[in-house]
Amino acid sequence: MQKLSLNQALQQRLSPQQIQFIKLLQIPTFELAARIEEELEINPALEEGMDLDNDIQEQKDEFDDDYDEYSDDEFADYNDHDIDIDNYLHDDYSGYKMQGDGSGGDEDDKEMPIMMVDSLTDHLTTQLSFLRLGETKEAIGNQLIGSIESDGYIRRPMQAIVNDLAFTQGIYTTVEEVEEVLKSVQTFDPAGIAARDLKECLLLQLDRKDVSDPRVQNAIRIVDEYFDEFSKKHYEKIQRRLNIDDETMKQTIAIITKLNPKPGASDEDGAIVQYLMPDFILVNNNGKLELMLNSKNAPELRVSNSFHEMLETYDKSDKNNKVIKETVTFIKQKLDSAKWFIDAIKQRQQTLLKTMQAIVDYQREFFLTGDESKLKPMILKDIANEIEMDISTVSRVASSKSVQTEYGLYLLKYFFSEGISTESGEDASSREVKNILKELIENEPKKSPLSDDKLEKYLNEKGYNIARRTVAKYREQLNIPVARLRKQL
Repeated sequence: MQKLSLNQALQQRLSPQQIQFIKLLQIPTFELAARIEEELEINPALEEGMDLDNDIQEQKDEFDDDYDEYSDDEFADYNDHDIDIDNYLHDDYSGYKMQGDGSGGDEDDKEMPIMMVDSLTDHLTTQLSFLRLGETKEAIGNQLIGSIESDGYIRRPMQAIVNDLAFTQGIYTTVEEVEEVLKSVQTFDPAGIAARDLKECLLLQLDRKDVSDPRVQNAIRIVDEYFDEFSKKHYEKIQRRLNIDDETMKQTIAIITKLNPKPGASDEDGAIVQYLMPDFILVNNNGKLELMLNSKNAPELRVSNSFHEMLETYDKSDKNNKVIKETVTFIKQKLDSAKWFIDAIKQRQQTLLKTMQAIVDYQREFFLTGDESKLKPMILKDIANEIEMDISTVSRVASSKSVQTEYGLYLLKYFFSEGISTESGEDASSREVKNILKELIENEPKKSPLSDDKLEKYLNEKGYNIARRTVAKYREQLNIPVARLRKQL
């Protein structure tokens, strides 16, 4: 037997205004202009220019009072502002929505494309059409091109491609025929494309060089016969087997190291190009640090004059007319959307300035001198406590914003680092330790690079209490390989 019961529960929900602000806060300056342009297009109540007087809002409030008596179901959805976050992300109120809204959890992390060119697939397909291979082989070629990954490699077994052709297109072929077409595709630009592994990729590029050059011949032998030794940088062993002198060996290795290990990741693949625009400008005026927002962060927006006039017109109309009711509801919705957007932009400006000013105050010595050793250990919580805001807010500001100083352009996340204790009992920024680590590696003997154990010893001698595993972590963060792979002739 079914039973009916009532349950009372409290839920914390984000209003559309809050979501509007969160979305605006995290986008960088170069995206803000596009977002404002989008809002101007979809909301006729919003326009560029100085703010009008507050009498617009007063008249809107009067209309709110006049139409409160109408609670028809057709207007109920509009009045329900505090809606569930999941429903909001899927609704049709474009006035509240931001570029990148959607159900995907990683949608906000996507980069914004600024300039696009023909894709790698298009580039290869065009070259395939010039070969005039015939219908079957051209279909095989298209299947191979479609199997090329973003870095330019084909990692699927040839038998799997044979099976795909049979199941999806009814083309019955053999591995031998597919490999024959593959050899043709591997002659396309960029050099090394459609290789099945790194060794084949390098050989494809070397084959296009002057094979009469003894250095190129040696390079081909090294990759073909001694690839394992080459990858482990056992140069002395290779040199003995090839019976060549030191200078020839250096020139040969230089040829190989200049080859492209990822031919698909070239300019022809339609890669995203981004331009960094500072969100803040910091000026040192005789020892006084003056912080300013980039002017593009402070657009002048206002409610449209025409909507102001509409309110005056409909105030004198028959308020019992259903068409007029619907028109006024539309105007109210657009006015709310415009006002919320303007308020979110202003709140964004205030939050950005407040957060950046706290960072400037915290790292004052660095901004005055430009000396990285003056950077203090600083985490998100330090700034959050200073400005009395949530850590997530500081994170959104720091993740994609930058500041222009007289010492260069810096991402805000550059100033955040953990602390390392020293023998004197003070905390040093991990950034400072990384710089010293980088300097040690740059000045190390090239034929016998410093191991992590030796790097740890040197750092300890300089007064930094740091473990070997921390040295390894910092080295990896600096994209520096282990000592064995740093070895040079």
